[in-house]
Amino acid sequence: MKPTLDYSLYLVTGRDLLPPGKDYFESLEESILGGVTVVQIREKSADTGEFLTIARQSKAICQKHGVPIIINDRIDIALAIGADGVHLGQTDMPISIARSLLPADTIIGLSVNTPEQVRKAAEDGVDYVGVGPVWGTKTKNVTSPLLGPRGVAKMLEGLEGTDVKSVAIAGIKSTNTLHCLHGSVTKNGRALDGVAVVSDIVGSTNPRAAARKIADTVKMFKAYEPPAAHKYTVTSPWWENPHTVDMLKELAGSVFESVQIFSPLVHQITNTVVTNQSANATIALGASPIMATSTEEMEDLGKVIGGLLVNFGTIKDLDCMLAAGKQANLNRNPIVFDPVGVGATAYRRAAADELLSTWQASVIKGNAGELAALANSTEVKSRGVDSVGAGFSDPARFIRDLARAERCVIVLTGKIDYVSDGHTVVALSNGHPYLAGITGSGCMVGTSVATFCAGVSMSAKSNSGAENGRLTRGDMFLAAIGGVLAVTIASEFAGVRADVKGTGTFLPALIDELGKLAPETLRDHAKIEIVHVS
Repeated sequence: MKPTLDYSLYLVTGRDLLPPGKDYFESLEESILGGVTVVQIREKSADTGEFLTIARQSKAICQKHGVPIIINDRIDIALAIGADGVHLGQTDMPISIARSLLPADTIIGLSVNTPEQVRKAAEDGVDYVGVGPVWGTKTKNVTSPLLGPRGVAKMLEGLEGTDVKSVAIAGIKSTNTLHCLHGSVTKNGRALDGVAVVSDIVGSTNPRAAARKIADTVKMFKAYEPPAAHKYTVTSPWWENPHTVDMLKELAGSVFESVQIFSPLVHQITNTVVTNQSANATIALGASPIMATSTEEMEDLGKVIGGLLVNFGTIKDLDCMLAAGKQANLNRNPIVFDPVGVGATAYRRAAADELLSTWQASVIKGNAGELAALANSTEVKSRGVDSVGAGFSDPARFIRDLARAERCVIVLTGKIDYVSDGHTVVALSNGHPYLAGITGSGCMVGTSVATFCAGVSMSAKSNSGAENGRLTRGDMFLAAIGGVLAVTIASEFAGVRADVKGTGTFLPALIDELGKLAPETLRDHAKIEIVHVS
């Protein structure tokens, strides 16, 4: 009978990565004591005799602590030491032949990089797959395309309905483990069983602490459930409550109160067309803007901001966007991503993919053309920053599915705005026609959403402590609703003012009305409908 493996923290060895003076066997045992659950012995340059000696001594250490041992590539070594399993590459021995040579209870793993390889691996009866490379790595020459967490999620779709386990590999370290795990979940909920780590543990002078850090993250991811009693979170579907709309209005107003109480610092990397009006809108809502674009500032800023907006309408400073997002994730700050004009050029599409593969967005906001391009949908076309055509035939279903795929809240802006957390979809019908006639009105919505997200973030950190304040998609869902409502409700007040004669006088009036807006106004004037998606 095959053993049941815990793949949570899968260590792949690499003696060439050991720090000066660190003994390999000492490092291995310390790693296991730190939480490693599976060990793969990889020796690409050792001859057979040396590999055998290392494998035998490694097995003795693994057996001592009850940790299974896997041999990379070499079936003869696995047979010689009685290893628990082997791991094969795409160009190694076929699974069927390997299975015929090995004892029936041997675990067999396979490296995969494409959906076709995943499906074939499942058909061939492997026990687990190593999906990657997730990110670039210095531990081996990477020739296969980098997947990123979103790409890993696509690979996992091929394992749905099977018992095949999965680990992600390449470039994984303590600073990106949570993003890898969180971003690699399919829209149907299939998640990774663990992460495979090499240099972050083997190359550490304290491998026990390095392993513990990653092991704790994996454990937290697998065990974490949104707290049912969180101030701004409702964990059951909204439609199960007969007073859902009233509840949403009340909670959106409460989020606005948190903005005014905590006056969060909102970091905005935005396009040059709207920088000034975005800053003014942030101030009007009761928060504080900082429009910093120097990569060197990102580490310090990440420690003090309440939230981050990344808007690449006039796309530049890509390195800054990457660094800011990494720091936001590290410091548990929400990220609002506004992929302005993402469908206009191949460069924008590639940049958006790189950003979303590097950090986890909390909210993605865009018009129909932008979100269609992000989802690789042909239903809606874009021209520059504008959408072309009638829009989605079923916008509610589209954004619900996109929210599930991206593991975040999605905001679809238009004549009617839609917001979804992947479970619930709401339609928001506030707004004035003048909004469509001013440059950057959609960008202002992104700023408002980021400000509301920052307010929730500061509230969570204040209530739970800066290190332990955690946000859920429920929090971001409410913040996104509130952020959209703030701009659209303010626009209704601005549009009917006597001093507003057209779009030229409308913009300053809109800023005025954002400054006058109060939580109770948001609650009283919000037009919210819950959209049921079958």
